[in-house]
Amino acid sequence: MDLQELLQKIASELKLRNYSNRTIESYVACLREYFKYIKIIKREPEIDLIKKYLLEKYEKGKSSQTINVHLQAIKYFYREIFKNNAELDIGFAKTASKLPIVLSRDEIARIINSITNPKHKLLISLSYGAGFRVSEVVNLKIKDINFDELVAHIKGAKGNKDRITIFSEKIKDDLLLLVKNRDIGAYVFESNRGDKLDERTAQKVFEKALKKAGIKKEASFHCLRHSFATHLLENGVDVRYVQELLGHANIRTTQIYTKVTNPALRNIKSPF
Repeated sequence: MDLQELLQKIASELKLRNYSNRTIESYVACLREYFKYIKIIKREPEIDLIKKYLLEKYEKGKSSQTINVHLQAIKYFYREIFKNNAELDIGFAKTASKLPIVLSRDEIARIINSITNPKHKLLISLSYGAGFRVSEVVNLKIKDINFDELVAHIKGAKGNKDRITIFSEKIKDDLLLLVKNRDIGAYVFESNRGDKLDERTAQKVFEKALKKAGIKKEASFHCLRHSFATHLLENGVDVRYVQELLGHANIRTTQIYTKVTNPALRNIKSPF
């Protein structure tokens, strides 16, 4: 089996296990690089060689997240493709503990109000108001929205999990107008060609609006989700409910937002 055939087999296995397209592309790219590095692919993993490979990435300035993806891909390959249960005693790189970038309510309003295209304005409004990832909003279908209950059903999200989230009544009428007389199986936000809106297009809409609103924060589309969670906590919503709306498997992931919105810290005055 040549390299391309092996990579195709890995991609097929990942698809069968319901991994996301992004993860499949990432794993295949990592393994292509790894195979070229080790030159000879053996059934038994060479721990020292793997460590050397990862160390070289570290020395080249690659982030801990990138190194960890390479390690996850390598472990997946030996465990699932070669069915080798040998213990890969290699620890994951320690990731930096960074607080999420959160936009204030005023900044969110400025971003939304800077958008003149009604569909794009609704895209950003819904993403913030429902806590969507960019992949979730572009994959949202009309049948996934319950307009009476003001909830949306996200299907096959990160980790292949379904969840229910909320959205604001403020945009209900605009949403109904957008999907009026369309097939319920259609995507809510279609491209000009009539197919699914591209993720990068949605990200560009946000980036353009952020710049137009004059906001200097290094914010990405995902910051809409960060802001959704933080603002809910500021409104007094229990962290366990926020966890459910975000679809986090572990509450510790959600609790990071309590560090951003700790009212006790904000009430402390500097002694200077």
